[in-house]
Amino acid sequence: MTNLRKSDPEIADAIQNEINRQEFGVELIASENNVTPAVLEAMGSVMTNKYAEGYPGRRYYGGCEFVDDAERLARNRAKELFGCTRANVQPHSGTQANMAAFFALCDPGDTVMGLSLAHGGHLSHGHPLNFSGRFFNIIPYEVDPEHHRIDMDQVRDLAKKHTPKMIMVGASAYPRTIDFKTFGEIADEVGAKLVADIAHIAGLVAVGLHPSPIPYAAYTTTTTHKTLRGPRGGMILTDKKHYKALQTNVFPGIQGGPLMHVIAAKAVAFREALQPEFKTYQEQVLANAQALSAAFLAQGFDLVSGGTDNHLMLVDLRPKKLKGQQFEDSLHRAGITVNKNAIPFDPEPPMVASGVRVGTPAVTTRGFKEPEMKQIADWFARVAEAPDCEETAAKIKAEVEELCRKFPLYPGMEA
Repeated sequence: MTNLRKSDPEIADAIQNEINRQEFGVELIASENNVTPAVLEAMGSVMTNKYAEGYPGRRYYGGCEFVDDAERLARNRAKELFGCTRANVQPHSGTQANMAAFFALCDPGDTVMGLSLAHGGHLSHGHPLNFSGRFFNIIPYEVDPEHHRIDMDQVRDLAKKHTPKMIMVGASAYPRTIDFKTFGEIADEVGAKLVADIAHIAGLVAVGLHPSPIPYAAYTTTTTHKTLRGPRGGMILTDKKHYKALQTNVFPGIQGGPLMHVIAAKAVAFREALQPEFKTYQEQVLANAQALSAAFLAQGFDLVSGGTDNHLMLVDLRPKKLKGQQFEDSLHRAGITVNKNAIPFDPEPPMVASGVRVGTPAVTTRGFKEPEMKQIADWFARVAEAPDCEETAAKIKAEVEELCRKFPLYPGMEA
């Protein structure tokens, strides 16, 4: 950071501090991951300088021949990775990918079904404060109160009653396999279009470790980070029939110029995901999640739905007499990062919450395996026993740093 250090030492310090936080802390936020140096290099490239409104071969600016190459590579690699015929890689985020899908299929005021945020859904699936809830008539569906699985009988009954124009399926905090096939059948029964948001599970879907929605959904949206381990951004996968409406609803519908440095980095990440070792990585993500889930249960923690089928789990803290925000803060002091999260039928408000969400993509990227998962669960238990003890937090933080130094993320960047 020689140039940055000279021109803006305050920002250089902030970046260096963040490097050190990532290097020497355990990152368990399920929606985060650590990209490769190649992805970082593409993100920081001169492609950030180029305006490229439009699509490859049909831009509103000159000088786009090389960014066209990058976008075509990203699209083609995405199609190969997910087995679809069309891809739009321009959305700046998963929410904007969802916005494009909404407007491609619906008009303001149309009825849409989506998983309740309080039951593991996402803001952009119908929350009243989000564009989705403000512009559309949202009918939420929920998980069942006993097993905390999506209640497919309720989904079918609601769909028959309300005849939505679109059904959104996907989640931000749902630890179980999603039955895209049955969702597709329900959508067909009531004449609705299915949109599948696979932001969290995209990496698992790409390598065949989670069922794919591609055969059933008009649009499949995703972020390109999380389990896919690319730069922060969004993407939409579809077919020839639904492609034209998608294109115009991304640009000029909801966005102007695409972020070409991010699209170049997406292309790099997609190429990485097409390599055999990426499936090995995803298998370890799942193995680590299973090991961590078992270790949590052995330490006396409760898990929503009793465990996990994917990369994340929701820890119900009520048996420990702790709140989500409290435990998040306590773990942070010990060098462990999680996010508070509501559990289904949570008695606490969202900013307090009764749980924390835990995921294994980032720790798997740095090389942690099953033994490290047991260590993490042990740290959780020790923090839970003394959540306000600074001495305990300091001791665990030193242990965390010692372990992380054995599994460096970006050697040479730390200070």
